[in-house]
Amino acid sequence: MSIFKFEPIYKKRVWGGNQFSDLFDPKIDKDERFGESWNIVDRDDDQSLCQLSTGDKISLRDLLEKQGREVIGPSWKKGMKFPVLIKWLDCQERLSLQVHPPATLCEKLGGEPKTENWYVVKSNDNSGLFLGFNQETSKDELRKSLQNSDAEKLCHRIKASPNDSVLVESGRIHAIDAGNLILEIQQNSDTTYRVFDWGRVGLDGQPRDLHIEESLESIIFNDVRPSSIRTSNEYGIETIAKCEHFRIRRLNLSKKSTYNIKDSEYGCTILSPFSGKSFCENQLLEPGISYISPYSSSCEIETDEDCCMLITDCF
Repeated sequence: MSIFKFEPIYKKRVWGGNQFSDLFDPKIDKDERFGESWNIVDRDDDQSLCQLSTGDKISLRDLLEKQGREVIGPSWKKGMKFPVLIKWLDCQERLSLQVHPPATLCEKLGGEPKTENWYVVKSNDNSGLFLGFNQETSKDELRKSLQNSDAEKLCHRIKASPNDSVLVESGRIHAIDAGNLILEIQQNSDTTYRVFDWGRVGLDGQPRDLHIEESLESIIFNDVRPSSIRTSNEYGIETIAKCEHFRIRRLNLSKKSTYNIKDSEYGCTILSPFSGKSFCENQLLEPGISYISPYSSSCEIETDEDCCMLITDCF
């Protein structure tokens, strides 16, 4: 099979909205608050399902057990999990102020490192992103502000606009403001230490757990006034994020065009379309769905209309 299509796993969140129903899947109950769509995931508790050409469905983990080298390439070893997790975030309300632990602290804290990238697909006039601090801060200053419920004043907030891209590395304090629709690409991790939750309760009506001590251990306190990247609207391909865990490119194509995505040294590639009508190896690429083009296959995109997608590789 030349390309694998995966079924999203929709997750309810106290801060979620109903855009997934409007944009991607009308069968979703609009009365429920779905905040996340896990498009590609290989976790013990969550497994993406792929439909094979036979009509059968197979989990991503079982697919790798059967065809790991064909999908990921020579670097794959038996038992290896897929290294990247792809999500959509529908942020009707502000997410918690949070941090993910650096790799150097994970053994001590019992978590997993998590570097992620946010690509803003939609936002409103008041949407923002919290990234790092306004000025160098100490543990004691942050602890005191948390006790006073005014940690927001220490944090650096920037305006969020469509096509902005932000790399959020482990150790950076951060939060996504209300009104953003974001395509998130991250390491395969689900460790989040919640620093502050704005005084709200969860879906069960109870305050959500905070992880103050773990957060204070993990946060980089001299991370001051980081910025986003404004991506181009011009046709072509542009690298919008590159780190040791993945590379992300934004592909913007005009109608009735073709583009070969694969570089000679990079094989396994994730396609995450978010606008327009396009095809890969005769497979329709639907906005809001994610696809894996395996190491062993070519990956030529053909368009019927203007389209845009994120391309993730080098993992």
